[in-house]
Amino acid sequence: MPLIGSKSMPTLTRGRYRAALAESPEDLAEAQALRRLAFRTDRPDIDAFDTKCAHVLVRETRSGTLVCCFRLLTLSGGAEIGQSYSAQYYDLSGLEDYAGPMVEMGRFCMHPDWTDPDILRVAWGAMTSYVDANGIEMLFGCSSFAGIETEDYLDAFAMLKHRHLAPKRFLPRIKAPDVFRFAARLRQKPDAKKAMLRMPPLLKTYLAMGGWVSDHAVVDRAMNTLHVFTGLEIGAIPPARKRLLRAVAGRI
Repeated sequence: MPLIGSKSMPTLTRGRYRAALAESPEDLAEAQALRRLAFRTDRPDIDAFDTKCAHVLVRETRSGTLVCCFRLLTLSGGAEIGQSYSAQYYDLSGLEDYAGPMVEMGRFCMHPDWTDPDILRVAWGAMTSYVDANGIEMLFGCSSFAGIETEDYLDAFAMLKHRHLAPKRFLPRIKAPDVFRFAARLRQKPDAKKAMLRMPPLLKTYLAMGGWVSDHAVVDRAMNTLHVFTGLEIGAIPPARKRLLRAVAGRI
């Protein structure tokens, strides 16, 4: 049986990869070990949210190698947004009145030795299955940039400012003590090519589906990352993109 925190998600096999929910403490420990490797932390990547979440594991079918994982915290609506991981870093009061079911995607990572783009496609196919199976209306989380040097990502942040800021009614307010207020500080027009080269793959996928971000990035020195709050209303995903995702998920 799936771990505590799980809802439902059909097992998904596409090509060399299989995505399924973690079903045992051993599965969870394997996910935590991959997170430690991917995030290059000097200690086990374990926190209190692990026991509250469903964990999706993507394996290479022949070897059984865990190549990708992420966790999902399902909320009945915005009234529970304060229970999320993201709420530790962002004032999310603008989402408290959101009426539909929500899910927070967190700790998304891929094995550093595996770069096959099909892994990301299968992961999103699995997410699509989970969203459909559980009637989710909004997906959200923290999208991370590697390192904490903001100068490395100025074009990417300028692109976020000019094209992808959250609607005012949802816009997260500052809560963390150390932030980069890119929407207020940056005046430059983004170089689109440089911006997309520096944009994290997970965030690229959110944006391609119509996702939006906070107007500031949190400087997380413990994880050695910069992250932006990211939201996506499922109903706003372009129809063509939905068809692609559901084709991967095997739901059309």
